[in-house]
Amino acid sequence: MEKITVIVPCYNEQEALHYYYEEMSRVMNEMKEVGFELLFINDGSKDKTLEVIKELASKDERVKYISFSRNFGKESAMYAGFENSTGDYVCLMDADLQDPPRLLPEMFKAIKEEGYDSAATRRVTRKGEPPIRSFFARMFYKIMNKISDTELMDGARDYRLMTRQFVNSLLEMKEYNRFSKGLFGWVGYQTKWIEFENVERVAGETKWSFWKLLLYAIDGVVAFSTAPLAIASVVGMLMLLVAFIFIIFIIVRTLIFNDPTSGWPSLVCIITLIGGIQIFCVGIVGEYLSKIYLETKKRPVYIVKEDNLQDKEL
Repeated sequence: MEKITVIVPCYNEQEALHYYYEEMSRVMNEMKEVGFELLFINDGSKDKTLEVIKELASKDERVKYISFSRNFGKESAMYAGFENSTGDYVCLMDADLQDPPRLLPEMFKAIKEEGYDSAATRRVTRKGEPPIRSFFARMFYKIMNKISDTELMDGARDYRLMTRQFVNSLLEMKEYNRFSKGLFGWVGYQTKWIEFENVERVAGETKWSFWKLLLYAIDGVVAFSTAPLAIASVVGMLMLLVAFIFIIFIIVRTLIFNDPTSGWPSLVCIITLIGGIQIFCVGIVGEYLSKIYLETKKRPVYIVKEDNLQDKEL
């Protein structure tokens, strides 16, 4: 019998895990044609997430878990799941039920019967999200699709079902700074997009603040586009051209009209503007250098403190 490994990254999800397990159990009972492995990744949770996972594992042998030594982030949790999955198909799903498990049969059908390599989900609405957050999210996808060769679907979730070949291709990319939404598109393959309306969390609070999402977006831009470097170069050349034009203007005005140069307030403003642009461009270069620096260290993507994977073949 073929098997699906469901990877569930968890960070402080003690309130949602029982709800998730109950809903997922109903789906697994419906899909009798395939076996399941639920692989929970405890990403350094500070609540009782690990205790709840162990409780579930004690009564269901399909439940496996990996617990990190600290919080490494969702990207590391996903990578750990990919590396330790044993299924013929691999599904990535959040524990808060914002990724409805009821969509899994349709996703499996897309791969098994329709010949797709992955079935991914995207939200067609952002109900429940702050308007400012929704606006910046849409702008991010628009900008990324213009400056990057990798296509990112607006509203795409990490929730997707993939073939083993698809997952093996993801594992071939060993980079430390990971942006999976881009990696999913970069590896190619045929993907069917399944749309659904936004679902609010069943319990607990989101771990993604606006600031964390902004930093994550910057990581995505740096990982899949060199356009910011080109923009910095263009801005530098434009400022050089503007400065040259002003120099010519001042010389001509002084020689012809005998008009002495004056206006220190405007000079201060111009110097401040140019200085700000220079610092901005240096910051862009710094972002790329920082990523190179982290990659060269060859640090592990995650560190495992404990797991129950010794029984994963059962």
